[in-house]
Amino acid sequence: IALDAEGWRVLLRHRDLRGTAGLPFLWWIASVREAVGRLLPVGGVGGEVVGIRLTLWRVPDGAAVTASVVIETLLTIVNVYLFVAAGLCLVIALDGGDLAGSLLGGLAATLPVPIFLYWLLRHGAVFSRIEKAVVGMLGDESRVAALFGDAHRLDDELRALFARQRDLLVSLLWQLAGMVAGSFEVWLALRLLGQPISPLTAVALEALGLSIRHFAFFVPAGLGVQEMGFVLFGKLLGVPADAAIALSLAKRVRELGYGIPALLSWQWAETRRALRR
Repeated sequence: IALDAEGWRVLLRHRDLRGTAGLPFLWWIASVREAVGRLLPVGGVGGEVVGIRLTLWRVPDGAAVTASVVIETLLTIVNVYLFVAAGLCLVIALDGGDLAGSLLGGLAATLPVPIFLYWLLRHGAVFSRIEKAVVGMLGDESRVAALFGDAHRLDDELRALFARQRDLLVSLLWQLAGMVAGSFEVWLALRLLGQPISPLTAVALEALGLSIRHFAFFVPAGLGVQEMGFVLFGKLLGVPADAAIALSLAKRVRELGYGIPALLSWQWAETRRALRR
């Protein structure tokens, strides 16, 4: 999570002129974002909305903060593709299973989706078009502006971020490093469960489990989906079904142990801010 937060900081720093949104602050927000997304029924986007709100406490530029979160989410999608492709290649190398090859082909078939999202955000003025459509329905431009802010400026901020290609690459690498580091959790949990695996197997299993969670984002907390994924892919990598289910439960315990304090800290911060006012 800290590595992800550093990638986000790279995207945001050019608008954080006072340097108030440092790594500890963004790390806390990233923890809250993950807790909201994993533990609350928010449809996979609530964490990002909460993250924007909290960041505005120190970087009072709504368009810049929203643009950084949108780009970070797009980079996450790209990284999931890269990480899952690497995991499937490892499965093929370790096991040579036909299922992994089929999944790799399916992943390649969906590759146009992130490419289209990239083009749309960079060249499509998507938020200005959304604002125009909403104005056409509501007929009151001032009310729409109060709800959504300046959509044209948000599109400008997105284009400015896309122009900073070096920062995009650095942020992408920080996120990818975070995904690889997350594989240590799989390696350690299975070792403690008496099913030691190699680091490469841990990377492959983490990548495939991550793909299940991201592509089934509409399932609250990925209930049942994560367990099914670990059992299916664990079988390909020689991990027994009971150990795979235990691994998934261990991950959920960690999510609760880390996420609940994050949610409580968010409520404490909101309450403290409200009392100050």
